Amino acid sequence: MINDEIIKALDDKYVNLGENPETYLNGLLQAKPITYWDYIQVDTLLTLQKTRTDFKDEEIFVMYHQVTELTLKMMIHEIKQLSEGENLPEEIWLTKLDRLKRYTRMLITSFDIMKDGMSYEDYNIFRATLTPASGFQSAQFRILELYSTRLKNLINSEGKERLSQNPTTDDYFKHIYWKDAGLNRKTGKITLTLKLFIEKYENDFKNLSEKIKGKTLEERVAQMENPSKELKEKLQQFDHFYNVAWPLVHLETANHYLNSKGENKTATGGSEWKKYLHPKYQQRKFFPELWTEEEIANWGE
Repeated sequence: MINDEIIKALDDKYVNLGENPETYLNGLLQAKPITYWDYIQVDTLLTLQKTRTDFKDEEIFVMYHQVTELTLKMMIHEIKQLSEGENLPEEIWLTKLDRLKRYTRMLITSFDIMKDGMSYEDYNIFRATLTPASGFQSAQFRILELYSTRLKNLINSEGKERLSQNPTTDDYFKHIYWKDAGLNRKTGKITLTLKLFIEKYENDFKNLSEKIKGKTLEERVAQMENPSKELKEKLQQFDHFYNVAWPLVHLETANHYLNSKGENKTATGGSEWKKYLHPKYQQRKFFPELWTEEEIANWGE
């Protein structure tokens, strides 16, 4: 028998919503039991791998990047809660940062799939069909950056020299570090990879930047009165994991496929990948105030 307290709680729930409880209970009589495959949408999920060639490992390549995008979504899910919450207890920050470190560790170790989990020969054939698509075009990667730190921290040293004294959001995006992957600053020539990415996402990025001014993780931490040593250490760990360790593993994997035989192949997005992927060039730091001048100078060493 159903507990009377549960019946009353259900009744109160729908009455408080201004609804008729009997309607919902009658609907429950007809509802099918939930199943794992329906809840997770397994059948749909397993149809999302659309390859461009018949090479078997291309499907691995697609699934790997889909898993990466889902991992980035989990990270943004955690970061948004910290960004949107005011005066959150430090315990929540510690928990969320542990999750973010765990997810970033997944991204780092997952590159073994890319480096050792695909045929070298097959990859270097099917990759040609992916041009001009590139992992560079991951919008979630940029969204995570915008939530984590102020725009000024997404400008490398060369970009800072080009900035005006009081830069606007448009100015920051004009000189943001990742545009150097596809824009020749001297000639103005832009790769199709970057051009398509800007056309699709840049306005959304700018709108998000305006929306979260004062609410980035960096700014939320600055608003705390006395953040603990433990919190600062976890922020540093996340910063290093995401902005140094992960890019270096990415660079190592790219080197395996594009230069392990001294061929120095071009990335599908056309970027100078050796230069662009290195943390010393990107100079991306989410919490620069937590690092010493020497650590910043040796970023990525």
